[in-house]
Amino acid sequence: MEIYYGKSVYKGTAVGKIHLLSEPSEEVTRYSINDPEAEIRRFRTARDEAERQIGELYEESVSEVGQANAAIFEIHGMMLGDDDYISAVEELIRTQSVNAEYAVLMTGNDFAQRFLEMDDEYMNARSADVKDISSRVIRILLGRTADDPDEPSVILADDLAPSRTVRMDKSKVLAFVTVHGSSNSHTAILARTMNIPSIIGCKIELTPDLHGREAVVDARTGKLMIDPDSDTVEKARRQILEEKESRQALEELRGKPTVTADGRRIKLYANIGSESELASVSQNDAEGIGLFRSEFIYLSRTDLPTEEEQFRIYRTVAEKMAGKPVIIRTLDIGADKQVDYLNIGSEENPAMGFRAIRICLSRPEIFRTQLRAIFRAGAYGNISVMYPMITSLDEVHRIREIVDSVKAELVDEGIEYADIPQGIMIETPAAALMSDVLAREVDFFSIGTNDLTQYTLAADRQNAQVESFCDPHHPAVLRLIAETAKNAHNAGIWCGICGELGADTELTETFMRMGIDELSVAPSAVLPVRKAVLGSGGGGEAQ
Repeated sequence: MEIYYGKSVYKGTAVGKIHLLSEPSEEVTRYSINDPEAEIRRFRTARDEAERQIGELYEESVSEVGQANAAIFEIHGMMLGDDDYISAVEELIRTQSVNAEYAVLMTGNDFAQRFLEMDDEYMNARSADVKDISSRVIRILLGRTADDPDEPSVILADDLAPSRTVRMDKSKVLAFVTVHGSSNSHTAILARTMNIPSIIGCKIELTPDLHGREAVVDARTGKLMIDPDSDTVEKARRQILEEKESRQALEELRGKPTVTADGRRIKLYANIGSESELASVSQNDAEGIGLFRSEFIYLSRTDLPTEEEQFRIYRTVAEKMAGKPVIIRTLDIGADKQVDYLNIGSEENPAMGFRAIRICLSRPEIFRTQLRAIFRAGAYGNISVMYPMITSLDEVHRIREIVDSVKAELVDEGIEYADIPQGIMIETPAAALMSDVLAREVDFFSIGTNDLTQYTLAADRQNAQVESFCDPHHPAVLRLIAETAKNAHNAGIWCGICGELGADTELTETFMRMGIDELSVAPSAVLPVRKAVLGSGGGGEAQ
């Protein structure tokens, strides 16, 4: 039995044969052509077909994984239409008289390398995207389809493009194992969304003989076992059965209140990125929406959304939630989430740069438009608003001044709105340390543990090289969370967690002892977290 280790990005167990995914670039050879213009026409036809396929893929993925996760395919469509990319391919065909497949491969590799060399985590991630679109064009030029499995299999690959992950028949996928990738990659996020056991960073050399061999994937510990012995297989099958029984037991928690063992009621909400994810909120029995990531409205476009466009989205979400709470986070753009039309520019350290509330306060016309839409939508449901990346009391005062101005403006125009609750995200050490003062100025706190962890530990959460240093269980992080909750309660406001740590059931008991009032998690994590809360001892004071 051969054993290889990687990092788990979605826990679970699988037993099955390996399906080794190959890339079409492996089949590309260079050869000379006599008619460059005819070859360019061949490339353009393939590019048009790729664009059509990506359009279909976007529509398919919106219904399957939500608009926020599907937005990557809009980026792919824009890349395919990029003039620099197209010109580079065609110039290579003309000047070197080479076949279109080779020109696309070389251009894709060149652009991917350029992205990798940029000092920007978001742009680094585009390297995999340009390789993905190039592979799609090459596949069309070669006249071949994706070599997806025809039976339930363990998918083993160097890396997985988001388009391959979404398009695969999920009934044929037992688990994903990749040599490369990061826990923050689009593919890892999609795997978690689709509840498929997944391991990344697996230290294995991909050779053709791996295809078809028996494997056990233990994505709880990040272990891949090839040609396992009978005892290992039997143990894995028992684990799969236990996991199935555990999922069935969770179904019995639907409709039950989220209450600790000592009787304290906890708000258990869901995080979403678009209105298309509302079905998942309902299916997983969330009690509200604790984080509506409004930035995805901006990310999926080529220009700023209007007030009316935003108002329609917020109103729709509020009405469909039928009185259940909806907390909208204002524009949290920057760092790993960039939009070209805002012209933010390249930054040496974007995670600590011009982002989130800093953009909104510096460009109040953008902020005011969003606030008008949110406050107007508040008249149609149970909406609250929260502001990200707060570091000072001065920022809260400046926000209040803009909000007061917006409300006065709506009154003057005779436009209906609601005076909705306003909270802030605690995701910087500065905000956590100042939480006693900030709590007197707002209606609630929501702790963004992803950023709080990276800023507290000085470890960029997008950088795979320091991933082991970005430990959300670090005592410093937990102390800041506890201090924030205490200060919130002293001021008479509630305190929640909307970062990924909220779904970490190893810490649920700890959070209950701290007095955390609300947990907002991915929809798929709602029932597992409810189970953990029901078994916890609580200990904090209810708000």
